[in-house]
Amino acid sequence: MSLIPEIKPGQSIELLKELHILTRDGKLNQDSRRKLKQVYHLYQFIEPLLIDLEKSGHSLEIVDHGAGKSYLGFILYDLFFKKLDHGTIYGIETREELVKKSADLAQRLQFKRMSFLNLSVEESTHSNLLPEKIGMVTALHACNTATDDAINFGLKKNASSFVLVPCCQAEVAAELRKNKGKMIGKSFLTEIWRHAIHTREFGSHITNVLRCLRLEAHGYQVTVTELVGWEHSMKNELIIAQYKDLPRKSAQTKLNSLLEELGIPELKERFHC
Repeated sequence: MSLIPEIKPGQSIELLKELHILTRDGKLNQDSRRKLKQVYHLYQFIEPLLIDLEKSGHSLEIVDHGAGKSYLGFILYDLFFKKLDHGTIYGIETREELVKKSADLAQRLQFKRMSFLNLSVEESTHSNLLPEKIGMVTALHACNTATDDAINFGLKKNASSFVLVPCCQAEVAAELRKNKGKMIGKSFLTEIWRHAIHTREFGSHITNVLRCLRLEAHGYQVTVTELVGWEHSMKNELIIAQYKDLPRKSAQTKLNSLLEELGIPELKERFHC
């Protein structure tokens, strides 16, 4: 049992120190207690998906895109994978120094089924360093179109589930801005994004709407909720998708119609179904 009530039994104290969830002397202060609460809040969404994968016999190969320091991967391994004798967590990150640091920490902790690759999300889609079948794709705060690249990766790999926290969605807003002149007067709906700040905010919102429709068009059941307080970010929209082989035609039709109505049909390729 842990001497600190908030910490789950069996958790790695060394890992929690490395993640700055515990202080150097192994204690919780007010700030670290809040960080621990955030970690558990995220894990409560992911654990049921992992349990479903384990029970159904699906692949327990997890790919974390835009992994950064791989906080998520390490927490998942410590709380779930450590007690298993199978399954691998792959951290995909473009910054080589972070890849090396994560690999060194995994070796020190003897987290043997963690792998870290110095690749972009797009590069990982074509890399033979990753398995053909993936159980879960995660991407926390992957900027702009990197979230779409993570979705592309998961669709190609027939992922059973997605856990996405998108960030900095600029592409759709740029297209809305570019086409604003020709759309004004065609529809009163243009007022929703006529002002610059509304263009940015609406563009960010509609990007995630399109992503959800795209996943539904591929047979996934999608849930959208809030990831409160994670890393002090205002980008807290959490998209969870599980493959259920659901009817797809309606979602695809809605996606295409929405792009046409907004005057940005050129983005059909980005959000192709």
